[in-house]
Amino acid sequence: MRTWTRAVPAAMGALVLAVVLTGCNGSEDGKEGSGASEDKTTYRLGEASPPQESTMEKTKGSTFTVTPTKVVTGTKADMDNSGLDKDDDVEPKIPVYVWATVTHKSGKAMEVGDMDDDLIVETDKGERTKALIVIMGEAKWPDCPAPDTGKKLSAGQSEKICKAFLIPEGQKAAAVQLGRGFVKEPLEWPVAG
Repeated sequence: MRTWTRAVPAAMGALVLAVVLTGCNGSEDGKEGSGASEDKTTYRLGEASPPQESTMEKTKGSTFTVTPTKVVTGTKADMDNSGLDKDDDVEPKIPVYVWATVTHKSGKAMEVGDMDDDLIVETDKGERTKALIVIMGEAKWPDCPAPDTGKKLSAGQSEKICKAFLIPEGQKAAAVQLGRGFVKEPLEWPVAG
């Protein structure tokens, strides 16, 4: 189930969408183990994912890795200074910043946004959310510039990125996850408390 929330930046009049995934916990459909390395789904921050295959039609068969390196929970002040208007009928949120490196491994050149699109932050209360998507205008975060999602990387090239996620105020980031569709368990990088 996906829930969409909207907020409008005060200065820009921009439309911002935050995608929140709910009801995704506890499902391990399609979990088949054929080898120890394929069964591994938990990694340390700084440890690369195994090669993931592109699901985009134009880059089908290309592979890439994702390496979350750092996770920092922002503050209410970060939210207040972001340029986003508060939506009175939605619970207060705070940002979580995730720094990662995406690396194109093989196949046709891929856009950065196709490699980081399935990143998810799970909170200590079990809520899962995808990165904040800004449709028009921009949100400003300290030390977390928006990545150039349209930049193409060829095999062997990497890009360091930072993505902002919004979680309910009072919760903490417990893990970064990389979704792998509905039939595979997500990969996970726990965040030290």
